[in-house]
Amino acid sequence: MEKNLILICIDGGRVDRAKNSSIIQNFGKEHSVFFSQSIPYAPYTNSALYALISGSYGNRTGCYSYWHSHKFNHVKFKTIIDYLHENNFYTCADIPSDLIMPRRNFDEYYVSDESNINLKTHHYKLLCKMKKLVDSKQNFFLYLHYSGIHEGIRDSVLKSFTNFSDEYFKNRKQNEERYDRLFTDAEKYLEYIQQKLDELNLWENSIIIIFSDHGMSLGEKFGERAYGALCYESTINTFYSYFSSDLKHNEITSQVRSVDFMPTILEHLEIKLDTNFEPLDGVSLLPLINNQNPKENFAYTETGNPLNSKMPPKKPNTKSIRTSEWKLIVNEHNNTKELYDLKHDSLEENNLINTGLEIENVLWKEFLKIQKRSIIN
Repeated sequence: MEKNLILICIDGGRVDRAKNSSIIQNFGKEHSVFFSQSIPYAPYTNSALYALISGSYGNRTGCYSYWHSHKFNHVKFKTIIDYLHENNFYTCADIPSDLIMPRRNFDEYYVSDESNINLKTHHYKLLCKMKKLVDSKQNFFLYLHYSGIHEGIRDSVLKSFTNFSDEYFKNRKQNEERYDRLFTDAEKYLEYIQQKLDELNLWENSIIIIFSDHGMSLGEKFGERAYGALCYESTINTFYSYFSSDLKHNEITSQVRSVDFMPTILEHLEIKLDTNFEPLDGVSLLPLINNQNPKENFAYTETGNPLNSKMPPKKPNTKSIRTSEWKLIVNEHNNTKELYDLKHDSLEENNLINTGLEIENVLWKEFLKIQKRSIIN
């Protein structure tokens, strides 16, 4: 299928805000599929994005912490950039840090500091470049990263509070208002990009995906003032809006994983997986999109809780395995577990561990399977 690919990451975008955003819900609405329960491999950017582009968990690829972006195993795992480059796509990325996306096989690779550049203008110029490629019959892949929410939280929260600052956790209303101002700015960015996509007529021949790499804590759980420390819903439940002119509008509320989108895109583009590389953790979502009702897969997330340190650890110490209705959290740093009935306890307040529920055994067995495949010592 002769389609181009545009990925737009809203760094730190919360799924609850996205569900209530008219801008996001109307982005290519007639032909977009909105996923309202997509689970990332990690609740922080670099490991989350490496899992997305490889369709594989970081505990297999080597990118399993803030410190391991350049440890990604390109010999055993192939990224979507590799696939598209091999299939003669012109590849271009604009990112806030070279830690979140490999340079490998990008024809253009920009690292932009949003505090020193107008992202709207810069991204519009990149879209204009892509339009020229389309006019010359050249397929392209463009990755755009909106970091306004992240930078706002970094400057006003991460630099001012710790994960145990009472002042932060006792001011939920202020935290919500601060976040909503930042999210509104993200909506204005997306509205501008949508207008430019219209202007450049890039909708018809493109797959366009708006997504969040991870969510954002607003003080729901003591011990996490923003993201990256825990495995609760505020940071590990994200959204994807998947547009293509050959799709019908729909919302999919069942659980999917961020690792599922790489094989979905490849199947949509009719690009076959390379069997010379390791198999993926993700599976194509096209059967789900086409209402074939495939079985739901377990979703795995892990992160490194810094606890009282100022720096995150080099290995994950907080992990979770889940379905759309149940979640098991394994806190290896203090040898505790948590079990939540997400259907009836969405705020994760009632820990049901060791209460004799069969689902605990089911999730634990699946957790152990994933640990056996892990390369982390």
